[in-house]
Amino acid sequence: MGYKNLSKSKSKFVCQQCGYEAPRWLGKCPECGNWNSFIEEIVKEVKMKSQGGEILLRPELLAQVKPLEIERLDMGSSEFNRVLGGGLVPGTIVLLAGDPGIGKSTLLLQAAAYVAARYERVLYVSGEESAQQIKLRAARMGLGDSGVLVWAETDLDRIEEEIKKTRPSLVIVDSIQTVYSADMGTAPGSVGQIREGTARLLTLAKSMHIPIIIVGHVTKDGNIAGPRVLEHMVDTVLYFEGERHHQYRIIRAIKNRFGSTFELGVFEMKNEGLVEIINPSKAFLAQRPIFTPGSAVAACMEGSRPLLVEIQALVSQSFFGQPRRMTTGTDFNRVNLIIAVLEKRVGLSMSGQDAYVNVVGGIRVQEPALDLAIAVAVASSLKNKPCPAGLVVIGEIGLTGEVRRVSYIQKRMQEAKKLGFAHCIVPCGSSEEKIDGLELLEVKTVSDALEAALL
Repeated sequence: MGYKNLSKSKSKFVCQQCGYEAPRWLGKCPECGNWNSFIEEIVKEVKMKSQGGEILLRPELLAQVKPLEIERLDMGSSEFNRVLGGGLVPGTIVLLAGDPGIGKSTLLLQAAAYVAARYERVLYVSGEESAQQIKLRAARMGLGDSGVLVWAETDLDRIEEEIKKTRPSLVIVDSIQTVYSADMGTAPGSVGQIREGTARLLTLAKSMHIPIIIVGHVTKDGNIAGPRVLEHMVDTVLYFEGERHHQYRIIRAIKNRFGSTFELGVFEMKNEGLVEIINPSKAFLAQRPIFTPGSAVAACMEGSRPLLVEIQALVSQSFFGQPRRMTTGTDFNRVNLIIAVLEKRVGLSMSGQDAYVNVVGGIRVQEPALDLAIAVAVASSLKNKPCPAGLVVIGEIGLTGEVRRVSYIQKRMQEAKKLGFAHCIVPCGSSEEKIDGLELLEVKTVSDALEAALL
């Protein structure tokens, strides 16, 4: 079927904070409440007029649709491949976002060097660094002789032409906020520019069957900068997490059309770049204190991978009218709920105590299976009684003080047994999945768990 483009230009005003569109300039955005956040954008309306012809695609039965044969691209890292679902699918577009200096460019440069050495050309387009700066980083990482094509360019038209000309095996654009189209008439990083750049790169990736990875900036709230539709347009959204002053980095899949959205990859930042952590549980528990009040080990699940993490709690006398509650690595409201259960159902006096809870290692976990370990750590610190050295705690807490079962409990116990733990507190009814060499302590209530856990 043939079509004829009938284009017409008009203006609109877009909020740079939330992407709200208005027909005229507004001082305050009615959606997000920010002042002076609207800028004018030139929009081209394209009307499609049919000129006759045959329709190429028709509806067909789902049972008759031929399955897609996917040959994934190896990124040179088992952790990176795990999060992607086994590798990078040709023709897909991936959005990688994270805080400044977290290691996004380092990870992608390592992946680009591996793909260039094993496959064919890789095009690394940088809008924030010069080719000399990328060369310095590559030399520090031992990748100075890599066959990656490096190009410092931000013009979207030129980038498209180069991709069509070289037809690389992988394209990396760092970052999408710096890419601009001269036809838009707005500054790089605006809502319209980001949406236009992503849409054109998406069309290019699908038509040429080339995987494209784009880097995205994040706001101070941790959200991806630009319109929310950006996350809907791409096939995969990855978040790179971790503290800048902490050695561990974690990559998560928030959206993945070709794999699980619950997988997690762990890396360690070193001088030579990011080194993958094959056994994250062992790394997170490497410096765990023994026989210290306020410390408990929990078994959580991140995708198909069981992880053992240390929960630390510090409870101290409050000198203010309202006691302080602070959490790092877990949900603040969930911790407050657990403290309320300890007060009401167990009888612990927390009204005059400050409570601080931390998941050691820089990892963030929000799984309900951590509830019982948090309760044990808080009670251990309050009573100044340590837990046994070889104890793992698993279980979700209900508001009535009961301990509820969690999923994949056998995988969690197998991970604990592999790391040398001898005892495991589990919800009642878990004995049917018992692991040889691991003693199970079944409990029904939080009170039972505290009696079993505290020496």
